[in-house]
Amino acid sequence: MELILKYFPCLYETQLRQFEALHKLYSEWNAKINVISRKDIDNLYLHHVLHSLAIAKVISFRQGTRVLDFGTGGGFPGIPLAIMFPDVLFKMIDGTGKKILVVNEVAKAVGLNN
Repeated sequence: MELILKYFPCLYETQLRQFEALHKLYSEWNAKINVISRKDIDNLYLHHVLHSLAIAKVISFRQGTRVLDFGTGGGFPGIPLAIMFPDVLFKMIDGTGKKILVVNEVAKAVGLNN
């Protein structure tokens, strides 16, 4: 989590809680469904969340923008970007139903409405 705050220090409290919840959620889901390499789950924030947020350093989406994450897998970059940009609408698509199940459950658990 410190990595996220290092590059994005001005997050709202809601965003902080949502980002913090990701590690537990993905760890639990990864034990059931291999969403992230099991060897890489300890690097969730560096290899998945922070990499997903890299675009946020150069682009700020306007409110109401629609973003398509085609081939989202377990929700990267869509979930972290949806947390970062709560006023942007994200659609995440993947051909593997069990991965979309994880995406939907993670999004619901952290309270994403976008």
